[in-house]
Amino acid sequence: MTTAFGSGFQKLGQPVPLSNFVAELNKEKHDGLFICAACYLPLFESKMKYNSGTGWPSFFDVIKGHVGTSRDFKLFLPRTEYHCGRCGGHQGHVFEDGPAPTGLRYCNNGLALEFVPAGTPPPALRS
Repeated sequence: MTTAFGSGFQKLGQPVPLSNFVAELNKEKHDGLFICAACYLPLFESKMKYNSGTGWPSFFDVIKGHVGTSRDFKLFLPRTEYHCGRCGGHQGHVFEDGPAPTGLRYCNNGLALEFVPAGTPPPALRS
């Protein structure tokens, strides 16, 4: 399992602070799962990842039932925030400028995810 911050995520459901490591998982090209850094729920399969050119890990789809959304009014324009469907941990924002087949771009905070290579069992879900 790969993480930029080890076990530094202290509170489930809390946003992960930005740092110099946010884009590390953007470089990840191997087969595997991207899981919530807080509770370890799988959120994305590597086949859902693409290079959006933003510097952030981006995905065109999610593992069904594993992600929730809400409206975010923290900036001037409303956005759609998405979060882990299990613990509520903030993951990023979804935009309607992604590739086919969904046309969506799930732009993820790289520190909110961990990567589990294919063939490696994901860790037990954390509570």
